[in-house]
Amino acid sequence: MKSSIATVSISGDLTEKLAAIAAAGFDGVEIFENDFLAFDGTPRDVGRIARDAGLEITCFQPFRDFEGLPEPQRSRAFDRAERKFDLMQELGAELMLVCSSVSPVALGGIDRAAGDFRALGERAAKRGLRVGYEALAWGRHVSDHRDAWEIVRRADYPSVGLILDSFHTLARKIDIGSIRAIPGDRIFIVQLADAPSVEMDLLYRSRHFRNMPGEGDLPVGEFMAAVAATGYDGYLSLEIFNDQFRGGSPTSIAADGKRSLLWLMDQVNRERPALRLGVPAMPPPVAALGVEFLEFATDPAGAANLGGLLSTLGFRLAGRHLSKDVVLYRQGDIKIVVNTDRDGFARTAFNVHGTSVYALGLKVDDAAATVARARALGAEPFEQAVGPGELAIPAVRGVGGGVVYFIDDRSGLSRVWDVEFSATEDEGTADAGLTRIDHVGQSMDYGEMLSWLLFYTSIFRTDKAPMVDVIDPSGIVRSQAIESPDGLLRLTLNGAENRRTLAGRFVAESFGSAVQHVAFATDDIFATAAALKAAGFEPLKMSPNYYDDVEARFGLDPDLADRLGRENILYDRDEHGEYFQLYAPAIGEGFIVEVVERRGGYRGYGAPNAPFRIAAQKRLLRPAGMPKV
Repeated sequence: MKSSIATVSISGDLTEKLAAIAAAGFDGVEIFENDFLAFDGTPRDVGRIARDAGLEITCFQPFRDFEGLPEPQRSRAFDRAERKFDLMQELGAELMLVCSSVSPVALGGIDRAAGDFRALGERAAKRGLRVGYEALAWGRHVSDHRDAWEIVRRADYPSVGLILDSFHTLARKIDIGSIRAIPGDRIFIVQLADAPSVEMDLLYRSRHFRNMPGEGDLPVGEFMAAVAATGYDGYLSLEIFNDQFRGGSPTSIAADGKRSLLWLMDQVNRERPALRLGVPAMPPPVAALGVEFLEFATDPAGAANLGGLLSTLGFRLAGRHLSKDVVLYRQGDIKIVVNTDRDGFARTAFNVHGTSVYALGLKVDDAAATVARARALGAEPFEQAVGPGELAIPAVRGVGGGVVYFIDDRSGLSRVWDVEFSATEDEGTADAGLTRIDHVGQSMDYGEMLSWLLFYTSIFRTDKAPMVDVIDPSGIVRSQAIESPDGLLRLTLNGAENRRTLAGRFVAESFGSAVQHVAFATDDIFATAAALKAAGFEPLKMSPNYYDDVEARFGLDPDLADRLGRENILYDRDEHGEYFQLYAPAIGEGFIVEVVERRGGYRGYGAPNAPFRIAAQKRLLRPAGMPKV
């Protein structure tokens, strides 16, 4: 199937939009009327620009308040339509979208509307044009695609067809199965959009909160499977109204749109192969087996500071790279790489961001297949020169321009620690009981969150948790977790809306989105706290007021509450179990290290504790704007 996107879906002027849409690899474009009206050129200019970019104009839209009007409004509506037909012929657009009327003077009646559409279809046919009817979810008389189809069916004219929009069907929770009864050749175009599951006015939700398939909560895959079952083989077009997208990069939003369509069609094809959708083949979604390593880019002074912190956390220096200034720290299944080499991408990352986690290594079943799927979905590959005896580890570019590496057993990549590093003896560091990386948090501007959510969920076999508001004393940070079904991989995406929050400060002061937070797991938080104290670790000091509240709120045994307070351990509970958190003071511009213990299947991330630990962390940071020392 061919892909299209409406110009209203992305930011910029019409020329910028068309360039971004073509660069993303779309086959066609819907011209939204307001974009054309703001364009300083003729309809022929728009048509030429689109065709020169390799785009077919799939639709001109919308034509509003047409059907069911009394006179003289009815005659005026037909006059308006003729003017739009003139424009379409100059554009080279063959299809006009007519949305169901919201006019207060519109009259109801299926037959009346069908008669209007038959008359409009006859006029369109004389010009070699077609009209498609779409049921708006808030239409005055027609708000259901079943009624719109009945009007098209009764109009019974070849140039009159149905336009299906996933938002209008799914937001109203209309029976998806009813689509299967519609002949595919009577569907003129299919528009796709997702949206979060929130209760609000449908019109407001549609105009401000639509997003790409896979970024929201609507069952767009089931909708698309029903459409495919009709035999429809025309354009799939994105029509997205979203405040974030209107302020984002047209290039990146268009690329996200293309990725979302590829992901959606691949998903439907795998779940219902009998439909034979003819989509490009790509490897299946990847099972992520956890975080294999984190790699810091730094300089010698930063490496010394990191080494001191890791030592107090119970990490031992386990290896040195055979040819580069790179060292490896280990504890349990955790691997931390510290890179001070003066050549390569790590040095570039350090020069831009300072000491930072520039690379994330994920353990997967098949690294080559992971990269193949990521590239098929539009991810940017990453490669750099490999020295003698080094392994070429597959990778793509990730959040903030960083690197995501993929390690597997089947191709021997998991041997990298033995192949590229010489073992060192570090007998002076006592293990603190840290076992694995529980989760990694990546902070970014809020406008980027949906893009990176789609990046991870389209490549990996993961579930997304509901978005939560993390309350910072200086604002709200939106947070969404991505988890593998077995919990081996947990990532949190944190979107900052202002630089006064801890996440916003980190993004601003570190010059871009990046890993800000790493949580190490332990099986016994109190034993770990004792081991850390013996190693000289200084925990983040929490207010005594917090522990008085926790004891009362959860009905904790006073001895447990006192013990939590003595060790500065935070506590949370859900219906599945308990959660314990121990924080280090924020490092640098707000980098966060914590130790966590999950008991009994706790599924959250301690969000209720965020206001209190953020306040404690911010008390210790240098004032924003002060020089770094």
